[in-house]
Amino acid sequence: MEHLKTIIRNVPDFPKAGILFYDITTLLQEPSGLRASIDGLASPFTGADIDIVVGIESRGFIFGAAVADRLGAGFIPVRKPGKLPSKTVRQTYALEYGTDSLEMHEDAVSKGQRVLIVDDLLATGGTARATANLVEGLGGEVHAFAFLIELLALDGRAKLGNHTVHAVLQY
Repeated sequence: MEHLKTIIRNVPDFPKAGILFYDITTLLQEPSGLRASIDGLASPFTGADIDIVVGIESRGFIFGAAVADRLGAGFIPVRKPGKLPSKTVRQTYALEYGTDSLEMHEDAVSKGQRVLIVDDLLATGGTARATANLVEGLGGEVHAFAFLIELLALDGRAKLGNHTVHAVLQY
């Protein structure tokens, strides 16, 4: 899977000075890269009886829906506030400066369902932890997390407790 790193564009100083941004749009436009990414995210969970894949806005939708299809599971989007049309539950979490929130439909996950949470990037872990809190608050069981990229220096795994964390690529 390391060859995928050659397809991802590195953009220095985006979105601000000192940040190296890993732009996955170049990977998404390359059919073999996209296929390998989805395979890398899904394959560890084949046969794991995943009921629902939860994708985190917005790149988690791209990978999460494809992973759900590969696993024969349903798909649920987790969105920024005000984007879902029915009754929602909300989780607020801390950012470096301030807070943010995520929402999920209140009937999206049923008690006891096995859930795989998918996103493109694990950085500090705040967004993934907030998503797990939403799932668990509705009675779902977080089986694991799957990320295309993990930024090791930011130690996002520490916020995810004892859950299995799978990353296709690590930087």
